[in-house]
Amino acid sequence: MKSAYLALTVLGFLGPNILITKVGLETGNILLYTDIPATLQAAFANDISSAFVIDLLIAVVVFFTWSFVECKRLKMKAPWLIWAITMLFGLSGALPLFLYQRELQLERAKAH
Repeated sequence: MKSAYLALTVLGFLGPNILITKVGLETGNILLYTDIPATLQAAFANDISSAFVIDLLIAVVVFFTWSFVECKRLKMKAPWLIWAITMLFGLSGALPLFLYQRELQLERAKAH
């Protein structure tokens, strides 16, 4: 599963961030953070996009909660690092990266 998680990490980072880079280059809104009002206006432009954004925000809260609990349970360090990556680059790359790190930690625990 580790190699699948790594492949999904790459796909998860590249897929959405290609579009984010394109928009950033066109508008100067780098990573969609330099003009937050414009980012929010575009994200909530209609009911469909609003539904996707709300769904994603809920998924991120669930992921942060679950990853915090998993980090404590498995004695993984620095959950904040994965959370920062999530906030900067998105859940679709950060979640499989966390799952990869989790697999590594499970292997380490099994070896001891």
